Amino acid sequence: MKTAKTGLTLLLLVVACAGLNCGTVFAAVANARAVVENPATDSAARKAPEATQQMATAAEPEEHGLPERAVEIGHLFGLPITNSMVVTWVVALGLIVLTRLAMRKMKEIPDGLQNFWEWLVEGLYDFLESILGAELVKKTFWFFLTIFIFILFTNWFGLIPGVGTIGWGHLGPHGFVVEQPLLRGGNADLNMTFAMAAIFMVLWLIWALSTKGIWGVALHLFGPKAEMAGVIKYLMIVVFFAVGILEVISILYRPVSLSFRLFGNIFAGENLLEALSNTVQHPAWAKAVFSALLPVPFYFLELLVGLVQAFVLMLLTTVFTVLICAHEEGEGHAAEQH
Repeated sequence: MKTAKTGLTLLLLVVACAGLNCGTVFAAVANARAVVENPATDSAARKAPEATQQMATAAEPEEHGLPERAVEIGHLFGLPITNSMVVTWVVALGLIVLTRLAMRKMKEIPDGLQNFWEWLVEGLYDFLESILGAELVKKTFWFFLTIFIFILFTNWFGLIPGVGTIGWGHLGPHGFVVEQPLLRGGNADLNMTFAMAAIFMVLWLIWALSTKGIWGVALHLFGPKAEMAGVIKYLMIVVFFAVGILEVISILYRPVSLSFRLFGNIFAGENLLEALSNTVQHPAWAKAVFSALLPVPFYFLELLVGLVQAFVLMLLTTVFTVLICAHEEGEGHAAEQH
């Protein structure tokens, strides 16, 4: 049952992320259309001498490596679709199908896919329960499991040969140059990582308010961190208020840090593999051989990086959650003992 819910959660998560992703792409498309439809810009471009344009084009250095922004490859019902969005849809659909296949015929003694999914879910549940506690893990486990599985397989999917190297382009002096890849690593798109971080912060706020209430959250941020009496208690009010302001700033910064941490590591890894593939350019036979052999050792490194980054983001979001909800958990356990 838990695994089936995880499959549905994956789909909902990707749909939400894709919606936020589209918002950022819309802004870029609107700017591009404004420039194209501007008559002044169009007339100025026509008046420029052809020779000057050719010299400017020749002077521009050829861009190498993975572009910072995802490439728009089409539209669906008027909405722009990027190559990174396609990867997230493929990964989510694949995970849902694998989950349904694994749970199709449940066995008391699991084997195959059922054994793998149960081992993964139970192992993560026990690990997160040791951090969150028995009550809080029941409320939040679905999200942390989903985020770990989705990030892990999205990172690994980006290492499949063909991702980033198959698409539209032109024939250059050193061979065919792909300008618009059909696929791009989902987490190598900052829109995607920020969307997941933003979803977590919304859930974090819901969990915090449902666990402690508005007054409890305010007391956690601005209240005294130790028991004091007398004049010192009133003197420390200013200090604790300043500390609370800093805490609020750090909370607001969390989506940025979470999204850039994941994006930076995955984006750098894919650029490293592409740079190694293009290290040898001449002769043609050497390029064909070394473009396939040089990145191989680093593929194993990127497999490890993909696992570590998925675990780190899951662990960070878990710690952020337990920091705001742990006190309430402790009170609940104390009440049960009495």
